Amino acid sequence: MRKLLQLALALFATQAIAATPVTVPPGHAVATFAGGCFWCMEPPYDKLPGVTATISGYMGGKSANPTYEQVSSGSTGHAEVVQVVYDPKKVSYEKLLEVFWVNVDPTVKDRQFCDTGSQYRTAIFYHDEAQRKAAEASRAKIEKEKPFKAPIVTEITMAGPFYPAEEYHQDYYKKNPVRYQIYRTGCGRDARLKELWGASAGGH
Repeated sequence: MRKLLQLALALFATQAIAATPVTVPPGHAVATFAGGCFWCMEPPYDKLPGVTATISGYMGGKSANPTYEQVSSGSTGHAEVVQVVYDPKKVSYEKLLEVFWVNVDPTVKDRQFCDTGSQYRTAIFYHDEAQRKAAEASRAKIEKEKPFKAPIVTEITMAGPFYPAEEYHQDYYKKNPVRYQIYRTGCGRDARLKELWGASAGGH
């Protein structure tokens, strides 16, 4: 099913030309997270049992139909996000939230690791009231139990139009593993995650 979903998504992801709702199979749900570079947010969800697809894209801005060049300039207000299609019978939204936190630095505003600008902010975009409540409870729990002193600045906000990123961004870590690893290491992502979260830190 994952391959069929990815093939279908690739057809409309060649250009970010319109807000496109992700096709959600019966019995499945969708979640949206902003954790800096979307290349790095696909792997931790792709390996999670119950997740059937991850799609990189843009959300949270005011401009319609943004391109990567526009979003990366910081001029549109969008954040780089990953949409996660999952089977709630196999993986809970709460588990997706757990994975989110340990794969981001929630202590900095408008930046993640070596990438700076509001397009790299951390955010949880909720799709319904149940997700909002779960996200807020999760943030409160992290604030209470976090192994570091800095406050959490990650925003929780209602999901808006989703614009799939261009096709070459989808599954970038699979298509370009060497370049991806060089970027990830050079950006200091894993080193900072380990510094923040210790043995619980997410990875690639």
